[in-house]
Amino acid sequence: MSLIDILHKGGPVAWILFGYSVVALAIVLERIFHFARLGRLPSGFDGELVGALRSGDAHRVLAGAAGPEARLMRALVQAGSEGVQDLARVATRVGSEELQRMERGFRTLGIMGNTATLLGLFGTVTGMIKAFMVIESAGGRVDAQALAGGIWEAMITTGVGLAVALPILLLLHMLESMADRRAHAMRTYASLVLENLPHATDMDEGPVTHHREAVADAI
Repeated sequence: MSLIDILHKGGPVAWILFGYSVVALAIVLERIFHFARLGRLPSGFDGELVGALRSGDAHRVLAGAAGPEARLMRALVQAGSEGVQDLARVATRVGSEELQRMERGFRTLGIMGNTATLLGLFGTVTGMIKAFMVIESAGGRVDAQALAGGIWEAMITTGVGLAVALPILLLLHMLESMADRRAHAMRTYASLVLENLPHATDMDEGPVTHHREAVADAI
């Protein structure tokens, strides 16, 4: 049986679910491409960054770095050089912007993944209603061929709903894991900057610790 046959027998609900799958695939591919383009910091960058922060040469080291971690660090270093005291607020603002860019489309995927099974169940109910209407119109004399349309719709929509929902949710969890790893990296590098910025280390340990904790909660 071809895909067109399945969609035709499944009725309008099956076509809606097919639309779900097309939109979800487009979002997933776009997000994967987005993560591939983010860029990563090279290995051993931590040690180079610490030395540059302590020598006041962080701008040069971060100038050619790519990725959300680098953009967050550049914002913190710039704010520190301008004498900004509340660096946690800077980290919150920039970190939230970077997370929003990475998680764009996640809510749509979540809604489609969670409602696909409900749509399949809705199609099952409507299919069974059609089958019972056929029985009623036939005066109780059941004709298997006449019932076939409603039963087909009932069974196919359930299967299509599950077939659409499961991949969407699995891919969503994969994308969320990718975003969580980058968020963890942002927290790590933001703490590294706060621990080694001359602007921050010249203060008492209390404010520095407060900044690190605020950054961990913000991103």
